[in-house]
Amino acid sequence: MAALTSAELCVKYILFIFNFILWRLRNVTMGLGGGLSFFKYMMFAFNFLFWLAGTALLAIALWLRFDKSTSDLFQVSGSPSTFLTGVYLLIVAAALMMVVGFLGCCGAIKESPLMLGLFFMFLFLIFIGEVAAGIWALSNKDTIVEEVKNFYTETYNNYLATKQETLKEALRVFQFSLQCCGTSGTVFDGVRDTCPKKQGMEQFVTTSCPAAIDDLFNSKLHIIGGVGIGIGVIMVSRMAPATVGHLEWFEEYTRSALQQVMEGNHWLSLWQIFGMICSMMLLCAIKRTRDVV
Repeated sequence: MAALTSAELCVKYILFIFNFILWRLRNVTMGLGGGLSFFKYMMFAFNFLFWLAGTALLAIALWLRFDKSTSDLFQVSGSPSTFLTGVYLLIVAAALMMVVGFLGCCGAIKESPLMLGLFFMFLFLIFIGEVAAGIWALSNKDTIVEEVKNFYTETYNNYLATKQETLKEALRVFQFSLQCCGTSGTVFDGVRDTCPKKQGMEQFVTTSCPAAIDDLFNSKLHIIGGVGIGIGVIMVSRMAPATVGHLEWFEEYTRSALQQVMEGNHWLSLWQIFGMICSMMLLCAIKRTRDVV
């Protein structure tokens, strides 16, 4: 018997939960208390976690925008406007997550059809927005890739000419996060001191950053545009220790973080679909109990 993929396991897990919820909700028609209470508190728990995630995301977004150590990257000459726009979008998204989580929690506990209806509406709008953003990113992928590559090349050339510390930090952000080195990827590259340390033959020849950017968009992050790179690499790079002795840990952490970013989109979409189903089911259960009473 062939092993199930992670996506198949995820679908089976969600179907199991969905069937279990349907079974519990049968108690609503026979003994009104148990099934509704179970479903209500489950909705509260899910949305409380979502509210906490929104709070954490808002804190990270505000830190990215106003902390000097991270905002320097936005001030580099030639920095794409999508980087700074991405941070503002992250702030808005985090605030919306907090609102949605609040509506879901209060709507479930108070058994409020209005709040649950608003929760469903906001969640549906977020889902539609993500689909639209994915379509836009796919249709404009080539433009986004060129913009990011041009920004890297300009930063690279300006650093070779001026040796500014801000430009050096911007190069380090890209190179450690994408595991690349300069425009040539060779040991003779002029920014070798800002590149991640490699082992074996990769000490002499590794991936160039323009090629790494192409690979990132074409084979790994189809729906994550310049915003994702701008935000993700800053977060990863600023969390890295400054000492050279910890670079091996940083490289492993970077690869893990990028993989989590790619997988996170699928889990978020599944959560949103599950949340919309749950809110509608709870609305129906509340209406049914009130009709019976």
